[in-house]
Amino acid sequence: MAKKYQAPIVKKAFIILDAISKNTHGLRISEISSSLDISKSTVHGITAALEDMGAVVRDSVSKRYTIGLTLMTLGKAAYERIDFKNIARPVMEDLMELCKESVFLGVRNGEQVTVIDIVESRRDFKISSPIGTTLPLMAGAVGKLFLSQMEPHDLEKYMHANPLVKFTANTIIDSDLYVKELEKVRQSCIAKDDEEYLSGVRAVAVPIKKYGAHIPALWVVGFKASMSDKKMPAIIEQTQFAAEKISKKLALEF
Repeated sequence: MAKKYQAPIVKKAFIILDAISKNTHGLRISEISSSLDISKSTVHGITAALEDMGAVVRDSVSKRYTIGLTLMTLGKAAYERIDFKNIARPVMEDLMELCKESVFLGVRNGEQVTVIDIVESRRDFKISSPIGTTLPLMAGAVGKLFLSQMEPHDLEKYMHANPLVKFTANTIIDSDLYVKELEKVRQSCIAKDDEEYLSGVRAVAVPIKKYGAHIPALWVVGFKASMSDKKMPAIIEQTQFAAEKISKKLALEF
């Protein structure tokens, strides 16, 4: 019987990646070291190498490591195998037909949000962006959604290190008001953008639960003229229902 080849450092790297991937808020070096019983120096060396390759992302404020975009790129085939996007896609298409607006699917990647799928509106004038587009974490409805999931202490540090940027006349630039807005999002699991990132554009974002540690987001974006005050309640309800439907499909699949 052939001798099984051993590569301890590779094994430790995968163990570390596995631990990081299972923690929603990421892990610090000390937490990785204590939970896996691996020396801090070894963890530091491995995470530094993984960060250089984009396999993990280190938050400059909280010092926590989360999974990076490189793994998403390398894992494209795995995503296709587990049919995550294939499961979400039909629901996204149904949602687009209901609300007539563009529907996005995305994940947090460090201090950015990455679009991993989109179903464009059939309207002549619509909001769109290529798959792979990144958005600032402090921009729009989807940014609010991901920020609302941060631990209060980490959010405070993040806000201190990243001053609010005024994108439009409606952008919330008062930190206290913004934190209160995030608390509302945390409680309701609904984030709204009323011309706060792009003038004349509205959005609503909700989480897709039960998909590992990293919770994807589903959001609808359109012009204010079509996403009117009268239509917004129905669009929010339709988006919530779609996210719940995807969550249930994922639960059955996995």
